[in-house]
Amino acid sequence: MSTAIHRVREDIHRETVENPDGTLTEFTYFEPTEETMQALVEVLFKEQWSHITVGPCIEGAVFEIRFQEPPKVSLLDGYLTVDLGHWHFHLCIGEHRGTRSEELARKRRVARIAFMETRGGGCGGGRSWALRLWNGFGEQMTTVFLPNPFLSDKLEVLKEPQWERLRLWYELRRTFLGESMPSDFRPAQEGERGETV
Repeated sequence: MSTAIHRVREDIHRETVENPDGTLTEFTYFEPTEETMQALVEVLFKEQWSHITVGPCIEGAVFEIRFQEPPKVSLLDGYLTVDLGHWHFHLCIGEHRGTRSEELARKRRVARIAFMETRGGGCGGGRSWALRLWNGFGEQMTTVFLPNPFLSDKLEVLKEPQWERLRLWYELRRTFLGESMPSDFRPAQEGERGETV
């Protein structure tokens, strides 16, 4: 596995990782302030809930949780709760006072967040677009997979890529990274099945 880091702005940097299978993952990190996290929650879990897939994604285990109805979203003592009644999950995104250990309270919070694009794999048309969150221990909290031009909202492979499905990816990057929206969502120099060459 090899890594290359590029500094973009003071609070944003990029890292490209070559994975053991030869795929490449580019991470674009930005500061996970409580204000940023709350704004992201609004977009992902209140507006775009029907278009995202959520869950930990580690080598050997992927939890792909989809929403069939809008979740109830609340925040208490720094913890975001995304609740669908019969199941729910919590993420510590803000100041937490529910422990006597200041260090533990700090490490429970989202400490790193990154836009994540993986290229060259076999899943999802060979590419995926997501956001990944880590806590202060360096553990992955969750990954939020965004709409993929090669997959429908039901995660079925599409016959032809629907590049408009990258709109949320670019809108989030504009909002949280300050990048401008491209005029065409189709990747430059694309090869077979849309893989960038």
